[in-house]
Amino acid sequence: MKRDYETVFILTPVLSEAQMKDAVEKFKKVLIDAGAEIINEEIWGLKKLAYNIESKTTGFYNLFEFKAETSVIDKLETEYRRDEKIMRFLTTALNKHAVVYNERRRKGAFNKKKEEVAS
Repeated sequence: MKRDYETVFILTPVLSEAQMKDAVEKFKKVLIDAGAEIINEEIWGLKKLAYNIESKTTGFYNLFEFKAETSVIDKLETEYRRDEKIMRFLTTALNKHAVVYNERRRKGAFNKKKEEVAS
């Protein structure tokens, strides 16, 4: 039975834009080849880290939401561990409430509306 998951991974900031995109595509291919169904993909870009990792203060953040068999997670995380471009990763199983929340977030339900200030 397929379950809902999301995985966030941080790539080293020393990569070029093309290298970063190639790495993201590599992990997307790992998921697809293992039979996962990608629901959402977000490249959050270069962000400041909360603490230094490998003497780096920034990293390229990426997120995939997907449906997959539980065996796919082992394959994905093994690939993360083998790749020196990955600084950190976290894969989480989503419950039904998280799935609904993510759908609403993608549709913009939580975007704050900016009120115009009358001058």
